[in-house]
Parts: sequence; structure tokens; C-alpha cells
Amino acid sequence: MGRGRVELKRIENKINRQVTFSKRRNGLLKKAYELSVLCDAEVAVICFSSRGKLYEFGSAGISKTLERYQRCCFTPHDQNSIERETQSWYHEVTKLKSKYESLQRTQRNLLGEDLGPLDVKELQNLEKQLEGALAQARQRKMQIMTEQVEDLRKKERQLGDLNTQLKLKLEAEGQNLKAIQNLWSSNMTSGSSSFALHTSSQSNITMDCQQPTEPVLQIGYHQYVPAEGTSNSIPKSMAGTEANFMHGWVL
Repeated sequence: MGRGRVELKRIENKINRQVTFSKRRNGLLKKAYELSVLCDAEVAVICFSSRGKLYEFGSAGISKTLERYQRCCFTPHDQNSIERETQSWYHEVTKLKSKYESLQRTQRNLLGEDLGPLDVKELQNLEKQLEGALAQARQRKMQIMTEQVEDLRKKERQLGDLNTQLKLKLEAEGQNLKAIQNLWSSNMTSGSSSFALHTSSQSNITMDCQQPTEPVLQIGYHQYVPAEGTSNSIPKSMAGTEANFMHGWVL
């Protein structure tokens, strides 16, 4: 019995896939060699494995065969195709150049330059274009001005709110300052009263201290006669001094 037909699909088993690649690669290179020898043909085979390894065979050399292949690819038909493509690009460039010149001429006309070659119809079209552009510019200007006015009004409201807050804060601070001033004034008034009372007391004490307190020897008779209404205010030092007087008859 012969071998069954192998189904052509990717081998899932990695080991089996590698073994199959090695066998069939060698068979392919062998067939290429046999074909080149038997038929006197120039054969070249290039093969890359799944890991990126290169396998090649060339009966006359890979480089020589590749150069011959490149020369054969550039046929006169391809040359005609290149010429047609070049001509197409030339026409495209010419078209773009004429369009560019037309746009430049239109721009000069919009700026009021080179109006001599234009006829009445072209001038009317130019006038309509200018009027439309002017209307759009005015509309855009009004839109921008409206937005700016709205922004200014918004800032004005914000500044008004901030001014109100600062005013309330300033009034509160003024009331606090006024209360502190009133408290300070009351403290100064009470301090002045205490200072006056303390000064009068100090004056009385100073007057009492000015009288002599040490015993004094006096010759002759001297009797202290208190003033009317001051009998209760005689200092004890003055009362004790009378006993220290020496009468004249004693001498």
C-alpha cells in the first residue's frame, strides 16, 4: 500500500514541524541541483526558516542570478509606463502652477491692484466678494466685541462683590477699633482719678513728715496753742515735743 495523501496545513507540533522543514528543505535543494544539471538551467533558491535562518542555492551564483532577474524585469513596456507617469506628473504640475497664478491674480484684485484687465461683470463679481467678506468681518467683529463686553460685565460683578465684602470687613474692624478706643478712654479716666487721690494722700503724708520728731531743748517758756478746729489733727510728734521743753525758772 502506498502512502496516503498528506493534508496541506500548518503542523502544530513544533518538533515535527522542524523535522519536516529539514527534510523538505534538503529535498528542495536537491531537486534544484538536479534540475540545473539535467536541463542545463540557471536555478536559484532562497529559503528562510521560521527562526530567520537563511538557506540558499544557486547554480551560477545567487548574486549573478539576481542581477539577471533585475535586468529582465525592466522591459520596454515598463519604460513606457515610466514615461507615461512622468508625463502625468508634468501635467499635474502645470495645472497646479496655473491655479497658483490665478489665486495670486485674485488676491491682487481683492487688494485693489491690477484692475485694468477686468470687465464690468468681473468687477461686479469682485464687488460682491468684497461686500460678503466685509459683512463677515463685521459680524465677527461684533461677536468678539459682545464677548468682551460680557467678560467685562462679569469682572465688574466680581469686583462689586469683592468691594462689598471689603466694605463689610472694614466696618467691622472700625467698630472693633472704636470699642477699643472707648475702653482705653475709660481706663484713662479711672487712672486719672486714682492718681489724684494718691497725690493728695502723698501731700498729707509729706506735711506730717516735715515736722521735727527728735527732742529739742528750748530755754524759756513756750506753749503750743493749737488753732481752732485743729485740735484733733495735731500730730503725736508735736504733742510729745511739749514735754521736752525746759522751763525758764528751772535754770
